[in-house]
Amino acid sequence: MAIAYPHFTGSQKSAMETGMISSPSSSSPSRTPVILTQDELKKIAAYKAVEYVESGMVLGLGTGSTAKHAVDRIGELLRQGKLKNIVGIPTSKMTHEQAVSLGIPLSDLDSCPTVDLAIDGADEVDPYLNLVKGRGGSLLREKMVEGACKKFVVIVDESKLVNYLGGSGLAMPVEIVPFCWKFTAQRLQMLFEESGCVAKLRTYQNGEPFVTDNMNYIVELYFKREIGDLKVASDAILRLAGVVEHGMFIDMATTLIVAGKCGVIVKDKWDSANHRS
Repeated sequence: MAIAYPHFTGSQKSAMETGMISSPSSSSPSRTPVILTQDELKKIAAYKAVEYVESGMVLGLGTGSTAKHAVDRIGELLRQGKLKNIVGIPTSKMTHEQAVSLGIPLSDLDSCPTVDLAIDGADEVDPYLNLVKGRGGSLLREKMVEGACKKFVVIVDESKLVNYLGGSGLAMPVEIVPFCWKFTAQRLQMLFEESGCVAKLRTYQNGEPFVTDNMNYIVELYFKREIGDLKVASDAILRLAGVVEHGMFIDMATTLIVAGKCGVIVKDKWDSANHRS
């Protein structure tokens, strides 16, 4: 997807410093819009999020195509000496490998139970900064790390914004144990029958079940209608024996950074609380 990107409101200086857009020329009365791809928008949001990182922090390192840009940027700033004494806690084996390749020092929650800042992407974001995450399969570790952080910055392009969780029509993942997975999937589907839920096991292209870093399976829930109160839905899912964790991240994000055709928007949790009231 390519999006016309005529200007960069709010964060133009930062974007120009990273070389991703050109400085507007005062001698030119009209400018041709810069066309940025979805991945370039993700990179802009990720770089903006890294501006929150300070030397000496313990960082939660997210997983996925958007978070990858943030991890790359952190590694770059470490090499340049602009960041020092950073410790990263990766949310997946894939991010662990990326961080090691970039020379980012790593630890875990056992050694660093309090995380200063986590940066990660999201698959859906509603107006109240509730999220769907985990379509990459790392939702359990993401929730553990990001649930332990003082500040959780979420980075997305504007295609991830929805009116309600499940509103994109794409999957809301639930991590389950492999034992009797069909039974668990059926119970999950019945739980949200009124929302037109369809539960499907995530598989590889060869038809074999997708296996998480924790050796579990993923059941994907597809909704035709809203599921109602998210906290009630969360509790209902977690009460089912066989469920490990779900992909709804409720009241966890503290800041949202969105890159889109109108520029970069930074939205804090306080703004969302006011919107709700």
